[in-house]
Amino acid sequence: MKNLAIFLILFCASALPNWTQKIPRVIVIGFDGLGGYAFPNNNTPNINTLIQEGSYTFHAKAVVPSMSSPNWASMINGVSPSKHKIWGNHWKLDKFKNKTLCEGEKGEISPTIFRLLRQQLPNIKMDCIHDWDDFIRLTEKNIFNRAIDAKNEDETANEAVRLIFNDTPDFLFLHFDHVDHVGHEIGHNTPAYFKAVEKADSLTGVIIHALKEKGMYDETYIIITSDHGGRLRTHGGLTPQEINIPWIIRGPNIKKGHKIEATIKQYDTAATIAKIFGIKVPDCWDGKAVMDVFEK
Repeated sequence: MKNLAIFLILFCASALPNWTQKIPRVIVIGFDGLGGYAFPNNNTPNINTLIQEGSYTFHAKAVVPSMSSPNWASMINGVSPSKHKIWGNHWKLDKFKNKTLCEGEKGEISPTIFRLLRQQLPNIKMDCIHDWDDFIRLTEKNIFNRAIDAKNEDETANEAVRLIFNDTPDFLFLHFDHVDHVGHEIGHNTPAYFKAVEKADSLTGVIIHALKEKGMYDETYIIITSDHGGRLRTHGGLTPQEINIPWIIRGPNIKKGHKIEATIKQYDTAATIAKIFGIKVPDCWDGKAVMDVFEK
């Protein structure tokens, strides 16, 4: 009888939900217009440190057209433009009022990683700071604990530091726009463009420093990526300069100094985030978690 009682106690305990399970911490640092060709030969010591501590490729693939809205959408909702139906920067949500996309409700955008996290981890602290005003329209309304429309790249980094110190979000998504601005105004692959890349590195350093000061760095997954690259003063086409983007990840149980040989697609970012958080993704998603980066 004693053994039976012990068995029943252990069985019931194993059947209960794990209310104390720790939610991982993930920060995505997205630099608009940052082409993969900008690495590894530039002055980017902070990003280089993340590369040494994690896994990386400079040849992840943007979706076509290599424009901002289609690519940010694919990055966060795990599908190609053929499924999320965002083909350019001038789309409006009212185009979806009679459509049902990827297991969502009629009139909704294709479900993002943010929606999945909110549904499956309701208590998650999830924030977004975006430099590009229009980024937020690619997400579900009122899905974040905080969504901050920053004035520029410096304010984006400063707000991120404030949240890290005061609110310690579980998932923080950052959008920086200054590299793309220089690409359009002066040109890609120019001295001014590479100065903007160096600025991106220094902003990354600010965030790394804040995480270390808070004692959160070792336990935090950091993903650095982009929506597209560019050539001359434009993007949208199929050239390697426009399509190839960096994809860097470091964090607990991530391989160190590991060059990723597999082809990563834009929509694989959302699936990899879902893998880290241990949540389910819709069957309609094209994205697959980049399993090669995880230690066995």
